[in-house]
Amino acid sequence: MTSIAKRKAVLENRLQELNARLHEIDEELESHHSKDWEELAVERETDEVLEGMGLSGQAEIKAINAALVRIQNGEYGDCVACGAQILPERLDLLPYAPLCRKCANARASGR
Repeated sequence: MTSIAKRKAVLENRLQELNARLHEIDEELESHHSKDWEELAVERETDEVLEGMGLSGQAEIKAINAALVRIQNGEYGDCVACGAQILPERLDLLPYAPLCRKCANARASGR
């Protein structure tokens, strides 16, 4: 079983990685200014991919920050929907998981 302190360290490390990646994405997006039409088209396609990665990274950062708040409040590992304990195996795979498997499945299926 992984301790909360270890999970917090994992979350904080991932947060640092994501912040660094988002900084790199921002720099890359700002560096594109080709005058060649073909190169500009490729740059725009690349920009769309980078923007998608940036949005995904921002969503993960938000989820990690919420998990860190739950740790601070002593609520980490409890489902935010039903209050049940989130299985350690689920937290091993997704340390910022806010929902137990049952509630996550229900939300995914629209129930």
